[in-house]
Amino acid sequence: MKYMMFVVADPDAAAEAEPTPGDLTIEEWLADVDGRGKRIIGERLRPLSDATTVRVSRGQVLVTDGPFTESKEWICGFDILECEDLDEAIAIAARHPMAVGGKLELRPFWPGEHA
Repeated sequence: MKYMMFVVADPDAAAEAEPTPGDLTIEEWLADVDGRGKRIIGERLRPLSDATTVRVSRGQVLVTDGPFTESKEWICGFDILECEDLDEAIAIAARHPMAVGGKLELRPFWPGEHA
């Protein structure tokens, strides 16, 4: 099953984080997950100041600078994972460096013709 994993920066979680010597670096996490063929693609995103929000209201396209919502948290990256089930996706997310001092949100893709 395919999962989108949002990587979320959270200043509150970062302030409470207690890293341990066994925590993986991003390079170690990528080597592990890519080496097992579990990550289809992933990228780091540019900062909120580079976000653009687009919506259509009454036939007009409205474009504003910034994210769609104001929050202390923001999506700073993503990965698309191919996992056997949610348990495997959770295990992969739990080893991501942002699991300590950030958050990871997993969402399964809708099953489609190619699922």
